[in-house]
Amino acid sequence: MTQDLNEEQQVAATHQDGPLLVLAGAGSGKTRIVTSRIVSLIQNGVHPSQILAVTFTNKAATEMRERVAALTQHQVTICTFHSLGVRILRQSIEYLGYQKDFMIYDEGDANKLIRTCMNELGIKDRDIQPKFFKYLISKAKNALQEPEDVNLNDLTSPKERYFPEIYRMYQEKLKEYQALDFDDLLMMTVRLFQKHPQVLEHYQHYWRYLLIDEYQDTNAAQYTIARQLVSKTHNIFVVGDPDQSIYSWRGADIHNILSFSRDYPGAKVVRLEQNYRSKSNILDAANHLIKFNNNRYEKKLWSDLGEGEKIVSYSGETDRDEARFVMEQVLRHQEEGARLSDMVIFYRTNAQSRLMEDILLKNRTPYVIVGGVSFYQRKEIKDVLAFLRMVQSGADFVSFMRSINLPKRGIGDATINKLNALARQHKITILDLCEKVISGEITPQGVRITAKQRAGIQDYVSIIRSLKQTQQSEPLSSLVMSAIKNTGYLEYIRADKETFEDRLDNVNQLVSKATEWENTA
Repeated sequence: MTQDLNEEQQVAATHQDGPLLVLAGAGSGKTRIVTSRIVSLIQNGVHPSQILAVTFTNKAATEMRERVAALTQHQVTICTFHSLGVRILRQSIEYLGYQKDFMIYDEGDANKLIRTCMNELGIKDRDIQPKFFKYLISKAKNALQEPEDVNLNDLTSPKERYFPEIYRMYQEKLKEYQALDFDDLLMMTVRLFQKHPQVLEHYQHYWRYLLIDEYQDTNAAQYTIARQLVSKTHNIFVVGDPDQSIYSWRGADIHNILSFSRDYPGAKVVRLEQNYRSKSNILDAANHLIKFNNNRYEKKLWSDLGEGEKIVSYSGETDRDEARFVMEQVLRHQEEGARLSDMVIFYRTNAQSRLMEDILLKNRTPYVIVGGVSFYQRKEIKDVLAFLRMVQSGADFVSFMRSINLPKRGIGDATINKLNALARQHKITILDLCEKVISGEITPQGVRITAKQRAGIQDYVSIIRSLKQTQQSEPLSSLVMSAIKNTGYLEYIRADKETFEDRLDNVNQLVSKATEWENTA
């Protein structure tokens, strides 16, 4: 495979032991280098199970995994940092006092839990939304700050004074519900390795070669996990480019890549400067602009693809002028034989799409907006998953809150919160509490439950128990189908005729996804 690489790429791909930093400019084939290095290690006698490659998107990880398998007929662990965290914690989180079947809360679940904390702490300021505290919590976790580590001097606004107590209670409730949020997947992995060196030693022995793509985008937690894993072997191979560091707003620290040689004395540095994507005019302009950056490694991109077209800059007097100019260019390229599917319009913020869409519609030019709401963020998917989470863990209060009134059972927030407090008082799960209240084993003091509510709770408990039986005897796809049909959810979404077809398609896709998982698991 290395015979198809240029000289610098070959040096990087055939590197064996010790730390190596590959400074890979845009379009220089950096992803191919990671793949080539993995293939080279296997060809030189390293067992595939001892190789761990980490990247930042599931798509990149899947493509890399498939390419390596095609070239070597071996399976190598290639995943995102968060997937790595899940894998390690599913195996070893019991050392931190959690069960291995912990739940993973998404953004919506986390915000609901924060709202619960706010209510319990009596925070009634309507200007303060849960997402404000979620942002602060995420920022703290990416910086590896526990609630007790928060520096009060850093909290400057009146709203922030609630943050330390919110963060503390939020973490306590996550543990009570046997749940982690997305940021915990990294922070908990770091804490696991710090507090239990024998666990770290196990993974250090298991993965002796670590490769990381897009190293300039690592945050404090990701950086620390990498340092921990290679602290004995120093067999770390990172690919990145400080000039492409654009994620500081979500915790990425450019100094992680800039300090690589200091972190790993004797590290080798390879520069990939030949660009295979663009022509010289674009690269010359990029080189000229980026040289004004202060924190960077010196490199100069070049190409042998020719000069290419000159760069055009247009300054419109208004945003409508800009949209009109873009439309004119689209029509011109189309008249010259270009396909619409070969054209793309970038804009800085989502709000700017409206004018572009207006002028495209006016000119009857078909288009597709890339992005929108993620599949797993769609309401109907999160609703069905809430039922499945309750099947998995009766302690998941956030999923209980989401699913108890699907369909409506007349159980209000006040009653739900009182039931939760009662469950905590008796130190049992919310599902067990509901079952004991219905059977009369526990009398809910201070909680008035009407006959209709009691019937609703009994129906809900019966449904979850039935789904648990399905889980024991049927494949995952059957469980998902049952969670859609047997809960009454299908009739619930049917009530909205305008959205029913789209929502039905989505829940059917979830069943298909479960079937795919069965076939590949």
